[in-house]
Amino acid sequence: MTGAANDFETCFEQLTGNAPFPWQARLYGHFLKGDSPTALDLPTGLGKTATIAVWLLALAHHAHAGTARDFSRRLVYVVNRRTVVDQATREAEQIRKALISTPELSAVADALRSLSAQSSESPLAISTLRGQFADNAEWRDDPARAAVIVGTVDMIGSRLLFSGYGRGFKSRPLHAGFLSQDTLLVHDEAHLEPAFQELIAAIESEQQRRKEFRRFRVMALTATSRGDSGQFGLADADRKHDVVRKRINAKKGVSLHRIDNEKDTADQVVKLALKHEDSGHAILVFLRKLEDVLKVAGRLPQGRVQTLTGTMRGLERDSLSKEDAIFARFMPKPEGTPQNGTVYLVCTSAGEVGVNISGDHLICDLTPFDSMAQRLGRVNRFGNGDARIDAVYCGSRKVDPNSQNEMAGDAKSEEKAKPPSSFDQACERTLLLLQQLPKREDQRYEASPAALGTLSVAGRQETFTPPPAILPASDILFDAWALTSVRQKLPGRPPVADWLHGVAEWEPPETHVAWRNEVGCLTDELRTRYKPEDLLEDYPLKPHELLRDRSDRVFGHLKKLAEAHADCPVWLVVDGESVIVKGLGELANDNKDVLNGRTVLLPAEAGGLLEGGMFSGAAAYDEHRQYDVADRWSDEKGNPRRLRVWDDAPAPEGMRLVRTVDMPDADDEQDQDEESASRRYWRWYVRPRSADDDGSRTARRAQELVPHLQSAERFAAVLAAKLLGESNEAGAVTLAAKWHDLGKRRSIWQRSIGNRDPNLVLAKSGGKARLLEITDYRHELGSLVDVSSDPEFRQLTPEMQDLVLHLIAAHHGRARPHFPTHEAFDPERPEEHTAEIVREVPRRFARLQRRYGRWGLAYLESLVRAADALASQNDPESMLADSPAVSFQEAAR
Repeated sequence: MTGAANDFETCFEQLTGNAPFPWQARLYGHFLKGDSPTALDLPTGLGKTATIAVWLLALAHHAHAGTARDFSRRLVYVVNRRTVVDQATREAEQIRKALISTPELSAVADALRSLSAQSSESPLAISTLRGQFADNAEWRDDPARAAVIVGTVDMIGSRLLFSGYGRGFKSRPLHAGFLSQDTLLVHDEAHLEPAFQELIAAIESEQQRRKEFRRFRVMALTATSRGDSGQFGLADADRKHDVVRKRINAKKGVSLHRIDNEKDTADQVVKLALKHEDSGHAILVFLRKLEDVLKVAGRLPQGRVQTLTGTMRGLERDSLSKEDAIFARFMPKPEGTPQNGTVYLVCTSAGEVGVNISGDHLICDLTPFDSMAQRLGRVNRFGNGDARIDAVYCGSRKVDPNSQNEMAGDAKSEEKAKPPSSFDQACERTLLLLQQLPKREDQRYEASPAALGTLSVAGRQETFTPPPAILPASDILFDAWALTSVRQKLPGRPPVADWLHGVAEWEPPETHVAWRNEVGCLTDELRTRYKPEDLLEDYPLKPHELLRDRSDRVFGHLKKLAEAHADCPVWLVVDGESVIVKGLGELANDNKDVLNGRTVLLPAEAGGLLEGGMFSGAAAYDEHRQYDVADRWSDEKGNPRRLRVWDDAPAPEGMRLVRTVDMPDADDEQDQDEESASRRYWRWYVRPRSADDDGSRTARRAQELVPHLQSAERFAAVLAAKLLGESNEAGAVTLAAKWHDLGKRRSIWQRSIGNRDPNLVLAKSGGKARLLEITDYRHELGSLVDVSSDPEFRQLTPEMQDLVLHLIAAHHGRARPHFPTHEAFDPERPEEHTAEIVREVPRRFARLQRRYGRWGLAYLESLVRAADALASQNDPESMLADSPAVSFQEAAR
């Protein structure tokens, strides 16, 4: 790179539209040395998400210098809660747009493109694992490509632990391998999720101990550190910077309002909010309880109030930033036209992090200091005014600082109340801490970032939300979670949620809810042919379909719905994989704990969805409302990524058939037999390069076996050369890709994909033929049988043979550690030979996982799968004709 590409300040401004702060230039210097701070402790509003741009420019530098193998090609940005489309996603989108459209950045873009295994107009992949970019496969199609992945603690954490929520067993190792290797994981607002921070630190430490291939680095971002970390923060040069100085001294005057009964919170908040009624300002309201949010929103001027809660369905919540005029008033760069006059945004904690909003004034109830600091950071964010902040607290309880026992504040109450919880005590100490802030002339407490920074570290720590009980991760647990081909419940393999969030007494269990048409369409008989687990594997639940609420509240709503729809079927998804089918009435009569940590799938006719995307047992079915929104998932150009259509609709152009559901016509007489009954076919499609599996099923047209294997070998050689260098592991990845589909030569497999031509051996059907699922035969196992007698294979060292065989066996998610009994056969090879190979599969997995580590082995598997996917998505014959085949050694050079 030459010229402007070497000038960090110039390139940064062209990428982001802003000149860099001094701390961003210092961080760039760390990245150039291949180093990354473990924590960035910076006040809110100072561009923490621009870490993405700093990392990308450093990666371009390393790509140009030939040192990219020592620097992370992927940045995983973890946000705490699922709010609207967050700032990190927008930052990445703007960066990519600038890279493509700005001539002065062409050297940077070219350096980034040089990393990829295949040519691409875009130098940066973006996947947010939610919203429009939800798991769009860009980040995993080409693992050599620069990529930004944004997700929540649940989405990223579960995938790191081989338990990806919404993922089937086949893709879980792929996600674990690619998210945990060659990655810089940036944990935003890390103080809010101490259990997750400790978990990812443990994964990083374990990988370093096992000397796994590519570094997994962790960097915490926080504006409210739980302690004096002594890490990366503002320096004198930052404090002298005009913009920084303006933002950290932004005026925010806090007034405290005492009430005697917590039930009066909503009334007092409404009273304070209405004082702004004629101001023409944007008023933020934060409340802990959903019930208070609904009360306040219902009593403020209608047409001028919007709500944002964590209980909204993802589709409606994500649409706020693009379609809602009220919400637009709180955004620095709104997409739509903001509404004039006084407007109110009433939020739960869902509005505290993950979105760049700023109100003119704020009314809220009292929460622990870490939460209060987040709220304060969402008002007068850029220092352009003087924010009035009114905080309501309940004064009916007092804490004796000596005994820590509650003292009744209501003289009429003779009944001794329960002692306050640790959460309540943190709120009470926050009240005392706020009163230590400097007083202004208007008798409000000054709560600018600079003023908050004067509070003692010890004082802040005592007022933070009490940390949850953090469960230690162990070798045994890591090993158990890595056994992804064991799908049934396994002793010693608990669900991962408690390791992601910890266990907190004040955090009640939660349940997800979504609506799917198949829940109502599939009868008991049809569910024996089309297992719900398999349908969810083909069509995973996406975040935009889901809403989340406390399990007890969901249970209450379900009981209400059951009064009118007791016979409606319900699918209860357990541990993200197995499905229990019940009637709604039966579920409503069950113990409410049955919902804890699970997902409820309802048919549309059950109703339960309010217009704003919230769950309510009082909401009757409305034919104009969209319940099943599984297909409301489009790419950047507006094309659907997946689509289910009935047979009277044309096949969608450019999409691949992945499932056909054969159903009797609902108008047929009950007593008609299957032969005479008319049929209806429900066909499920996905768009190539956007599939929900590992990408290998996204061939746009039929591919013959030999060209496909040659293409896969070629892609594997390029990937391995870029990512692994000249190593035995790189050679094993290349050879595994060369032989991975040999087992598809069996006639039974060819018939299963609809190929009736005995002279044609296909690797991919192209998605045009109707898939005939007539066998449990696994072609990976057949490939193991065939390659074992190949002369070239037999020349390899035993260690290389071990790795090649495992990579072949695992390229569709099996062999971790086994093939299930019903798949452990080869119909065209000697039974004794096949049985011997099957017995060795789990022993080989154990040997290799000890050698390469859990994530290192998954990473190698994922490289083979990526090569297969790239070969599937490209025309192998034309690609091979364009240039001669190259050996691994040639690709490495």
